[in-house]
Amino acid sequence: MAFVLHKTKSDRVVDAALYVSLAAFALSTLFPLYYVVVMSITPFSEVLKNGGFVVIPSKVTLEAYTQIFSSPRIPEALKVSATVTIVGTALNLLVTTLLAYPLSKKAMPGRNAILLAIVFTMLFSGGIIPTYLVVSGLGLTNTLGALIVPGLVSTFNMLIMKTYFENLPSEIEDAAHVDGCSDMQTLARIILPLSMPIMATLGLFYGVTHWNAYFGGIMYLTDKSLYPIQVVLRNMIQTPNVSQELQIVNAAELNTLPPETVKMATVVVAVLPVLAVYPFLQKYFIKGMLIGAVKG
Repeated sequence: MAFVLHKTKSDRVVDAALYVSLAAFALSTLFPLYYVVVMSITPFSEVLKNGGFVVIPSKVTLEAYTQIFSSPRIPEALKVSATVTIVGTALNLLVTTLLAYPLSKKAMPGRNAILLAIVFTMLFSGGIIPTYLVVSGLGLTNTLGALIVPGLVSTFNMLIMKTYFENLPSEIEDAAHVDGCSDMQTLARIILPLSMPIMATLGLFYGVTHWNAYFGGIMYLTDKSLYPIQVVLRNMIQTPNVSQELQIVNAAELNTLPPETVKMATVVVAVLPVLAVYPFLQKYFIKGMLIGAVKG
C-alpha cells in the first residue's frame, strides 16, 4: 500500500518562503554578471542617456570586443593564462597524485610525520618576502614558472585525493601486485582510471586558481608581455587610460566607447572560459567531492 504524504498549510508556507528566498539569492548572485555582460554590449549613447545604468539595452553592439581584440595585449594575455592554466594544472595533478598515493598507505614509514609537516603549512606560511626570495633565487622571476612552481601542491587538494585513494578497495591493488605490477604500474594502470572523478574535481580547483591568479604576476613579473589576463584586467581597472593599457597607439579608436564598457568586455572575456568548461565537469565535481571528502 502506497502512502501519500499531505503537506499542511504551514508546510506549504514554509516551502514557498524557502523558494522565494532561494530565488532572491540566485538573482542577487547572477545580476552582477548579467550587468557586466549588458554594459559590455550597450552603445555609448544609450549608456549616457540612462545615466550609466542599463538593465535591458535597446540596441546591441560588439564594438568593445572588436576594440580589445584589435590590440595585441588581450590575445597575448589570454595565451599566457591558457598556457599557465593547462601546464600548471597538469603539473599540479601529477605532483599531487605522486604525493597523495604513498601517503594513503598506512604502512608507509614516516607517514604521520610527513602528514603533520604538510598540514602545518595550512596554518603557517613563510610569508611574502621569503617566498619572493626563494622564487628569485631559483631564477624564476620574469618567467611563467613563477606563476606555476610556488603553488605546485595544495595541501587541501592533496588531503582530498589521499582520502579518495584510501576509499578505494585494497583488494584491487592486491590483485595487481599478485599479477606482478609494481606500485607505479598499479597507480598508472589501476588507480588512475578509477580516479577520474577526483582528478576532474581537483583539476577544476587547480585550473580555476591558475586562471584567476594575479598576485603572482604582480609579484614576480615585470615583462608586460608575460602578464596573464587577470593582471591586465587589474591594471585596466586601476588606470583611467585604457588605450595605453591595451597598447593602442591611436587613442581616438576608443573615443566612441566609454572606458567602463571596454573594462566590462574584458571582464566577460576573462570569465567566459571558466563558465564554458564548468558545465562539462560539474557531475565529476560533485561526485569527487562527495567521495573524496568522506571516508567510509
